[in-house]
Amino acid sequence: MNPFKRYDIRGRLGLDLDEAVACRIARAFARVTGAGAVVLARDPRESSPALAEAVAAGLVAQGVRVLDIGMAGTEEMYFATAHLGAGGGIMVTASHNPRDYNGMKLVGAGAVPLTDAAFARLQALSAEAPDRLPGGGVEDAGAVRADYVAHVARLVGPVGPLRVLVNAGNGAAGPTLDALDEGLRARGARLDLVRMHHEPDGAFPNGVPNPLLPENRPVTEAAVRAAGADMGVAFDGDFDRCFLFDGAGRFVDGEHVVALLARAELARHPGAAIVHDPRVLWAVQDTVARAGGRSVLAPTGHVFLKEAMRREGAVYGGEMSAHHYFRDFMACDSGMIPWLLVAGLVARGEALDGMVGALRREHPSSGEVNFTVTDREAMMRRVHAALRPLARGEDRTDGLSLDFGDWRLNLRASNTEPLLRLNVEARGDAGLVAEGVDRVRQVIEG
Repeated sequence: MNPFKRYDIRGRLGLDLDEAVACRIARAFARVTGAGAVVLARDPRESSPALAEAVAAGLVAQGVRVLDIGMAGTEEMYFATAHLGAGGGIMVTASHNPRDYNGMKLVGAGAVPLTDAAFARLQALSAEAPDRLPGGGVEDAGAVRADYVAHVARLVGPVGPLRVLVNAGNGAAGPTLDALDEGLRARGARLDLVRMHHEPDGAFPNGVPNPLLPENRPVTEAAVRAAGADMGVAFDGDFDRCFLFDGAGRFVDGEHVVALLARAELARHPGAAIVHDPRVLWAVQDTVARAGGRSVLAPTGHVFLKEAMRREGAVYGGEMSAHHYFRDFMACDSGMIPWLLVAGLVARGEALDGMVGALRREHPSSGEVNFTVTDREAMMRRVHAALRPLARGEDRTDGLSLDFGDWRLNLRASNTEPLLRLNVEARGDAGLVAEGVDRVRQVIEG
């Protein structure tokens, strides 16, 4: 089986990935990047310590200094790679995948993603067994967390007074939340964090942390209400994504989080560029326009968002799937900076449910609707032929987007499954959203 996905390594333990495979990938990574030092981190999955040890062994065999930051979040690996001047970074994680999965997230110097060509070469070289090189070793670099905390605290500024329910999902977020809480308090923050499922536990006794799934949200929703919190936050396993809940416990849709973060960043950087994906965009574009910023579209996926941010000099990039990127954080995604920036908006006197309620009324959307099809490209052409004559405009930045004036759709083919993914939005009329979904459904299902 092949653990190489489009952007990272991911697979089932014992079938796609084991210690021997991890060691070979690490040796290939050293050869592709030419790194003299590589940052290594891992999540709390039960299989992660052994895989991280195998990665370290592979890097050492290629003469690499391994800067081991231990159990940490993916964004801490990004930060450490840039901050310590390493030639690359590897995070052992399967994020939100089931317990029998694991994988790796990989970056080069400066926490920049590997190019497609480098990733292809990595895959090819992982099948080889090169000679061992001298000079490698493993160093404890866990102290870099204090520098990470200081950097995040400078980016978000003082926050509070505010009560926030934080659900770490028994993933990697708990210890980093504690360190951030202490660091922010030392800089004047007044946050009352109500901790939930806080201790890292690779057995995931409360389920694998994936708040993007609707069935996983009620426990956080109820906890926000029970705590009387101003807002709630839930994290995935390696906390490169956070998911927000308003003070009434209602889940905040991804495009509305992007709009709020665009507003927060433009308040600090007037006139700046904001990059976002095209799946659901009117709430973001209208927010950016009102704040005097510049909206830039990019295809979905961290490689494309980061590339566009660097090209445009954008201060922030956001995807509705809860990946949020910040210029002053190496143009990388963070799960900690977003909720702290939104907390800053709330602390200034605007309730989150009020801000989000206005966005929901002005920009209702369908959420992602999936259709199982046998020929994705043929069905995309069928939808285009049926609906394009009715549309005012078309965009192909990512999949098919059609603008009908008072509603629009985006239809994308899944990269990994026989699915078409539909998002529909409207301007102030939820009925048009339902009608739009039905129009596309009739074309696809006949």
